Amino acid sequence: MKMDRIADPLDNRLLDEWQRDLPLEPRPFAHIAAALECSEEMVLRRLRFQAKEGRITRVGATCAPNTVSASTLAAVAAPSDRIEDVAAIIGRQPGINHSYLREDRWNLWFVATGPDRAHIDTALAEIAYQTSLRVLDAPLLRPFNIDLGFRMTGGCRKPRCPRPVRVDAIRPGDRELLQALSEGMPITERPYMEIAKPLERSEGEIIDRIAALQDAGIITRLGVIVRHRALGWTSNAMVVWDIPPEGVDAAGPALAAHPGVTLCYERRPEPVLWPYRLYCMIHAKTRSDAMEILAGAARLPELAGIRHRVLFSNRCFKQTGAMIVPEKGVAA
Repeated sequence: MKMDRIADPLDNRLLDEWQRDLPLEPRPFAHIAAALECSEEMVLRRLRFQAKEGRITRVGATCAPNTVSASTLAAVAAPSDRIEDVAAIIGRQPGINHSYLREDRWNLWFVATGPDRAHIDTALAEIAYQTSLRVLDAPLLRPFNIDLGFRMTGGCRKPRCPRPVRVDAIRPGDRELLQALSEGMPITERPYMEIAKPLERSEGEIIDRIAALQDAGIITRLGVIVRHRALGWTSNAMVVWDIPPEGVDAAGPALAAHPGVTLCYERRPEPVLWPYRLYCMIHAKTRSDAMEILAGAARLPELAGIRHRVLFSNRCFKQTGAMIVPEKGVAA
């Protein structure tokens, strides 16, 4: 198989059309193969290759934040000569699933996840202790668009408004199932059966529970999770807006719907230190493209005149699934 698969039409369709809505049937990749008019073995081989080359992180699920587990966005201001060491300390903490270097004084940004907020508090305190740096903690208040997806033919997907989440739909054993889906499904003929075995459940039960968790809004996406930087979206910026609380109701949905904005949410500000409340992500193939998208967003009536700050990412240190249940040997 050739190493350059990005331009391959079949790979493009595979990664474009199956970033969500993975079939809930015993042989999902056979279903995908039929849609692509190729063999199941070819689909499996190509997905394994994309994972090996680092173009996809996994085939699996993302969950609505702060439903079955806890999470927060955090940052430290690392001195330039300590970036590598500080990033390593952050990455070693259980539950850190994203870590990026961004162009700002607050330069190392990361997502801390865990089974509950106490786990996150412990992780942030440990990072502060080991680095001797203050940790900025910006927990999510409200999502406007968290269903990140990329079109291989260019551009990003139309945002999906977050669905209402019914946490009461969670049943015993669901968190362990969600952890397996977050870590990544086996890329095999019967992935649901392989997930079922260590959980001591049946294949049919696993499929039924995934369907129920999707219907409850707990699973927000099930499919191929791509590495956007490896696929060409290398100019990525987090933009934060210093908007008053009363402006978020109108500005959040407007910003989420703006073409080129891939994520949008409200987070808790820290007065004086970090007053920004509204966040969005712009993923683009060039910096000029990203700045053009931002310029259009800044002209939205809901954001006219609102002070904002742009933090381009320069490097990804870590990108994995969230921690939902504690790792073995890690206290909850």
